[in-house]
Amino acid sequence: MSGENAQDGKENGNERNLGVQPLDALMAAHEVDNHALVAASTEPMTHKAVQRARKGRKLTRHMQRRMVAAFNEVLKQRGSEDSYTLHKLFSYEA
Repeated sequence: MSGENAQDGKENGNERNLGVQPLDALMAAHEVDNHALVAASTEPMTHKAVQRARKGRKLTRHMQRRMVAAFNEVLKQRGSEDSYTLHKLFSYEA
């Protein structure tokens, strides 16, 4: 019985790990680190959440929107006219 639960957990875990996201490459290209996103966010956000977003751990739509808003705010603070949408930063839908 416990073996079945462990297997279910692995399957669910694989569905939540979706691979490195475009957010990761864009943050690197714009030289934005995790701390910059956390500092720019107007809503609660942790460094751990940013790391999860970059590495492809499935986030809720609400948290994805927070990431987008924070990333765009960092770019705005740095004088960039670039602005990204949720679909440009994440390759999956929550």
